[in-house]
Amino acid sequence: MKKHKTNKAWIHEHVTDPYVQRAKAEGWRSRAAFKLIELDEKEHLLKPGMTVVDLGAAPGSWSQYAVRRIQPGGSLLALDLLEMQALDGVTFVQGDFREQAVLEQFEAALGGRTVDLVLSDMAPNMSGIQMTDQARVMDLAELTLAFAADHLKAGGDMLVKVFQGAGYMELREAMRQIFEVILVRKPSASRGRSAETFLLGRKKRSTGMQ
Repeated sequence: MKKHKTNKAWIHEHVTDPYVQRAKAEGWRSRAAFKLIELDEKEHLLKPGMTVVDLGAAPGSWSQYAVRRIQPGGSLLALDLLEMQALDGVTFVQGDFREQAVLEQFEAALGGRTVDLVLSDMAPNMSGIQMTDQARVMDLAELTLAFAADHLKAGGDMLVKVFQGAGYMELREAMRQIFEVILVRKPSASRGRSAETFLLGRKKRSTGMQ
């Protein structure tokens, strides 16, 4: 009974959500587009000619927005565990980012190119057990940071979704070793009750692997 009430409340919230309505009206694949749009407008993340990676891309609203902003001359590689409908100008790899074989396939798709911007809106399937979910979220964020350390060019940026909790401060400290500037952002389109926030690492340091 409680689960039924929770589902009903979520459906009501979703249907009446102004960002859901705007996404439908403007042709975005999900309301998540407005998170990236707001962050890009404030931080000027995306520019023509960039090579961009979008991790946790499905259903594709971030890729949908980003690929427009990096033209002409840009390229975008997207990855998700779930299937994603094709987008013009986007190379998509389906698989689990935590698996070495999938990571190698994704790196092969990069073809040796260094990356200007890593985007990650990845989140695990939630179990409802807070400690477990937090550990999974932070694991994905740490993998994103490792990927950025290996593939971002000097001066490049990384935007990653995290939940504040265990491991959060440790991740911020690890990011400080790689980026000159660390910013914390919670866009308006993030639901108020959600613990999600975004860490933005700017200007990857020139030391270390390139």
